[in-house]
Amino acid sequence: MELTDDDVLEILKLFEQSKFDFLQLEQGERKITVSKSGYVSAGAEALPAAPAAALAPAAAASAPPPPVAAAHAPPAEGLLPVSAPMVGKFYAAPSPSEPPFVTVGAKVAAGATVGLIEVMKVFTSIKTETAGVIERILVSNGEFVEFGQTLFWIRPD
Repeated sequence: MELTDDDVLEILKLFEQSKFDFLQLEQGERKITVSKSGYVSAGAEALPAAPAAALAPAAAASAPPPPVAAAHAPPAEGLLPVSAPMVGKFYAAPSPSEPPFVTVGAKVAAGATVGLIEVMKVFTSIKTETAGVIERILVSNGEFVEFGQTLFWIRPD
């Protein structure tokens, strides 16, 4: 039996709700390693550390993995990150027929919704903590994201 993307999302949701700190699952060629504290086992592929990172869920999906190096690249001076509040699938717009919440250069207020993350058909808004201008967007629509992964860089007002 092959794991689907929905199966992986369900496993990640259950892991987030559990008291466990580390999970490693192997099925054939697919290997999923997840950690709440940023722990990376000796056999796991080392990725740049992110706060409370959940490692390698994107590798389990059929889509190419997110640009981890770009997401963790040092920002220009004065930029603030907007990070993923959970593991899941990122959406840039409220629906496929609507325009994205934000584009590069868009001015946003504190608390503005800049995207959505979906886990098991439940959508969570990604909100800014500060007002400013969107300088960089680091993820694509439909891409799997990790907990704590930087999604946007904002230049505060």
